[in-house]
Amino acid sequence: MSADDTPVMMGDMTWPEVAEALGRDPVVFLPTGTVEQHGPHLPLGVDYLLPQAICAEAARAVGGLVAPPVIYGYKSLPRSGGGPFFAGSTGLDGATLSAVIRDILREFARHGIRRVVVLDGHYENRFFLNEGIDLVMREPVCTDIRIMCLQHWDMLTPDTLDQIFPADYPGIELEHAAVLETSLMMHFYPERVREELIPDNAPAGAPSYDTWPARRDWVPK
Repeated sequence: MSADDTPVMMGDMTWPEVAEALGRDPVVFLPTGTVEQHGPHLPLGVDYLLPQAICAEAARAVGGLVAPPVIYGYKSLPRSGGGPFFAGSTGLDGATLSAVIRDILREFARHGIRRVVVLDGHYENRFFLNEGIDLVMREPVCTDIRIMCLQHWDMLTPDTLDQIFPADYPGIELEHAAVLETSLMMHFYPERVREELIPDNAPAGAPSYDTWPARRDWVPK
């Protein structure tokens, strides 16, 4: 079996296969995201589909494993993800997400996993993921586990941004369902992109604060 044929998706493996793989002390990747609208042309699952695909490529490169993704994440906000106005957008309370991450990582540690990368694809998740990781690191079973947490756009370099946005990079919060996510989905999941429905909108703006109740008129077209 070649390196490219080696299974990396834990959800597709049997438990003996997982046990054998864990005996090699692999890096285990945990994709996280949420379920929310991504315009008329992308599916609700973009925020966990992209980290899952990126994790799979990384795992194949380093002999790692990819855990099943955490599909639900923190609530979508109007100025970065659209908010609660769209059918299907489904968010968790922050404490719930932190508790889910803590429990998953605690189980990883119980299985003897010692190196974990949490790769996220939902802007609003970051600090609740950090909280879950911080909570699990206080537990005795996790004394020798090492965890990295990042969002996939954190790896963008200034050179890359200059090539993609020669005029001006609007910031990741205003790139929701726009150039970056659409391009990545076209690369990893072209069959899930409805190209004929891609809107031709100018770059959007947003206020520098949030309000409650959420305002529908703040959601970029």
